[in-house]
Amino acid sequence: MIRLPFADLVALLARLFRAQGLRAEVAQVLAENCAACQRDGALSHGVFRIPAYVSTLRSGWGAPNAEPVIEDNGAAQIRVDARGGFAQVALQAARPLLLDRVRAQGVAVLALRNSQHFSALWPDVEPFGEAGLVALSVVNSMAVVVPPGGTTPVFGTNPMAFACPRDGEPPYVWDQAGSALAHGDVQIAARQGHALPEGCGVDASGQLTTDPNAILEGGALLPFGGHKGASLAMTIEILAAAFTGGAFSSEVDWSAHPGAKIPCTGQMLLLLDPDRGAGFAQRVRQLSDAVRAAGQDRLPGDRRRRLRAEAEAQGVALTEDDLAMLQSYL
Repeated sequence: MIRLPFADLVALLARLFRAQGLRAEVAQVLAENCAACQRDGALSHGVFRIPAYVSTLRSGWGAPNAEPVIEDNGAAQIRVDARGGFAQVALQAARPLLLDRVRAQGVAVLALRNSQHFSALWPDVEPFGEAGLVALSVVNSMAVVVPPGGTTPVFGTNPMAFACPRDGEPPYVWDQAGSALAHGDVQIAARQGHALPEGCGVDASGQLTTDPNAILEGGALLPFGGHKGASLAMTIEILAAAFTGGAFSSEVDWSAHPGAKIPCTGQMLLLLDPDRGAGFAQRVRQLSDAVRAAGQDRLPGDRRRRLRAEAEAQGVALTEDDLAMLQSYL
C-alpha cells in the first residue's frame, strides 16, 4: 500500500488528464473529483475509473473540452448546455449564479443537459451543504438496469444524492444508486473474481445471477427494492433527462466511438435556502441524535468522513498497481 498526500494525488491526476488533451481547467476539476472519491473510500469512482476516462477521451466521444453555455432568464431555474462536456465543469461554471439565485429567491434549480458524468454524486452536493444549503441532485446514465420482470435495460444506475447543514456536525450527506449495486462495484467484483449478493442482477436471458461477468456481458442490474426502486429509477430518468432536455439512458449511443465509457445524459440539481425556516440545522441534528439513540450506530457520511480524516493524516491509499497504472498514462 502507498500513501500519497491528497494534493499530490490531485496534481498527478491533473497531469494525467492534461496528457490526454484536456485543457487545464477541465483536468483540474476531474482530478479533484477523482482524488476526493479515492480519499473518501468511494473506490469504484476513484482511480479505478481512470482507464475508462482515458479510453473515452481517446475514442472521440463527446466534447470533453467544451465550454458550457448558461441560459439564464432571471428565474429560479437555470438551464445549462454542457455541449458534450463534463457535468462537474458545467456545475462549477453555474455555481456562482446558483448561489446568487438561491440566496435571493430561496430556491434554485439547475437543469443540465448534454453532460458527461462518471463519478460519485456526493461531491456535487456536499459543498452546498457546507454552505448552509439543502441540495438534492439526480443524474441518469447509460442503460444497464432492467425494470422488474424485464430483459432489456432501460434505466441507468441513476444515482441520487442529498446534502443539508447540521448543527454542530458536518453536513448530512448521502449518495446512493437507483440500482441494487453501483455499476463500478460490479466491475470491481469481476476484476477481483468474487460473486455478488443475491438479487443484484440478471444474465443475458433474464435469469437471476450472482456472476458479475454475466451481468456485464449481456446481462443487467436490477433496481433496488423491486418495483419501488424501479419507480425511483424512472422518476430520475424524467427529472434528469425529460426535464433537462438530456438523453434518456436508453438513448445513449456510442457505437461509433469504440472505447467510450462515459454516458452523456442530464442532471438536475435542486437548491433550497433553509435560513428561511427557523432552526433548520438544529432540527436536523435533533433527528440525527434520535436515529443514533434508536440504535443506528452509523449514519450516511460517517464512514466517508472517517476515511477522509485518515487520508488527511496519513495520505490517500493506493496500491502499487494503481500508481503504476496512473504513471503509464503520463
